[in-house]
Amino acid sequence: MDALLNQIGSPEDLRGLDRKSLGKLAEELRQYVIESVSATGGHLSSNLGTVELTVALHYVFNTPYDRIIWDVGHQTYAHKILTGRRDSMGKLRMKGGISGFPKRSESEYDAFGTAHSSTSISAALGMAVAARLEGIQRRAIAVIGDGAMTGGMAFEALNNAGAMDANLLVILNDNEMSISRNVGALDNYLARLLSGSFYSAARRAGEKVLKVVPPVLELAKRAEEHVKGMVIPGTLFEEFGFNYIGPIDGHDLDVLISTLSNVKKLEGPQFLHVVTKKGKGYDRAEQDPILYHGVGKFDSKEGIVGGARKKPTYTEVFGKWLCDMAEQEEKMVAITPAMREGSGMVEFSERFPARYFDVGIAEQHALTFAAGLACEGFKPVVAIYSTFLQRAYDQLIHDIAIQNLPVVFAIDRAGLVGADGPTHAGSFDLSFMRCIPNMTVMAASSENELRQMLYTAFSMNSPVAVRYPRGHGPGVEVESEMKALEVGRGQIVRSGKKVALLAFGSMVGPSLSAGEELDATVANMRFIKPIDEQLILELAASHELLVTVEENAVMGGAGSAVAECLARHAISIPLQNLGLPDEYIEQGDSSVLLSECLLDAAGIAYAVRERLAIIR
Repeated sequence: MDALLNQIGSPEDLRGLDRKSLGKLAEELRQYVIESVSATGGHLSSNLGTVELTVALHYVFNTPYDRIIWDVGHQTYAHKILTGRRDSMGKLRMKGGISGFPKRSESEYDAFGTAHSSTSISAALGMAVAARLEGIQRRAIAVIGDGAMTGGMAFEALNNAGAMDANLLVILNDNEMSISRNVGALDNYLARLLSGSFYSAARRAGEKVLKVVPPVLELAKRAEEHVKGMVIPGTLFEEFGFNYIGPIDGHDLDVLISTLSNVKKLEGPQFLHVVTKKGKGYDRAEQDPILYHGVGKFDSKEGIVGGARKKPTYTEVFGKWLCDMAEQEEKMVAITPAMREGSGMVEFSERFPARYFDVGIAEQHALTFAAGLACEGFKPVVAIYSTFLQRAYDQLIHDIAIQNLPVVFAIDRAGLVGADGPTHAGSFDLSFMRCIPNMTVMAASSENELRQMLYTAFSMNSPVAVRYPRGHGPGVEVESEMKALEVGRGQIVRSGKKVALLAFGSMVGPSLSAGEELDATVANMRFIKPIDEQLILELAASHELLVTVEENAVMGGAGSAVAECLARHAISIPLQNLGLPDEYIEQGDSSVLLSECLLDAAGIAYAVRERLAIIR
């Protein structure tokens, strides 16, 4: 590690550097990010794009007293390194290590925990208003990407902020447009001019003089908007009540520091437009920022090298089914809230572009948009991560379930997700879906079962959810033929004695292994709603102990559905519910985390033996 970065233990050290040395520091910082992520895996492209912006923010503002809120938070590795966590980067996103996202309990410099998008402006506005109520000159800065700006929550916050007159700075980190000639010296000069005290003072003085002649004041305002609108794309944000500044080159430290220093002196809502490049400084990431967005370990000199073909992931099985189904059904349409690659929809988007809809980071809109399509006779498939579906719960109930519309939910990343931690773990979807009338909920135990469940869901004329975990399944061969399953029916996959394991989705595999050790009956329940009551009653009549196993919160989950069934029929039998505990599971290797939750084969067998010892 180079000497300059080695001198930085906190932003206070950074602010003590000579301004001319900051460029060298940024170069060292960028290289350190590349080397760190290549060794641990993590988000790369987004972090390389915010190096200079991070340096400038901590150099100009008095952090942690001034609050910086990073939207989504997957661009904060440079921030972590500069705020005393450089030596912890070796355990980034690992059990016992630091999170891949901002986390309040991790550092006083992480002003707000973020991992889902479009929340930063709301949080920063709350902090800015709190500072105003306390009568202190604390700055609140929201750093939000152009993708996160597509979220409706961001615009709700902008609309509210413009009327608050709080000292809020919103920085739009725009990495979609390239830094072309019109974002060069002239525009950087204009940005510094528009953020400077002379322009602000002249504007206020002009308004004061012209207030006595309202028509002239209105004319002057319109003239100013017209002139600014010709050189900068800020009219929209001005309409929200913000003073728009930019766009400026987000990799030019001199421009960043000069502009931020000027903005720091201004009162009221400010909006700074910064243009950056994803993957900046690492050629491979610049050429393919999507490939290098979230990466595993790789050789930083050789880059990511493709390996031998492995068995398909659940996500890939879904993507293949989507294309196969679209060939048969012209009324099928597919919707994603900005997760084309993550949800396995690249091939579908290329083969069926007219029926593919990426609505941006707008989960609420995605569901109601699907509802509108369903009302007109189309069959929407919404591909969405479990944690992102949480953001559209009202739309799931009000716009789809109440109207009993035929929308299929392909719920990816159900259960624990390893290194991404609790913000992305799909721990609650079984609990929050099974309580909704008209919903059918399934959980796939294998690759082939996922394909058949998706076909079953599409064949139904009501809202249906099919959940599946991240990564690979057990390796079951996927049949090309699609057959509808009998709704609400599970199956016995192993016959045994005394103990019956009622397994849901991803827990069927480890339950089978535990069943061999325990000589227990194992049922692949398949459906969480409607639950297979007949199978439950049969197992209760022929066994001493029923054990439910699910990769979902125990509270309100599939095990609760079994308990409710037994209660309805006044069946008294020992029942053990295994699942995720009533706590947030931190990041780490998924297999280790599941073992700690007693959701691997050894853990299930151990938990059952402990319960048998009690009831006997």
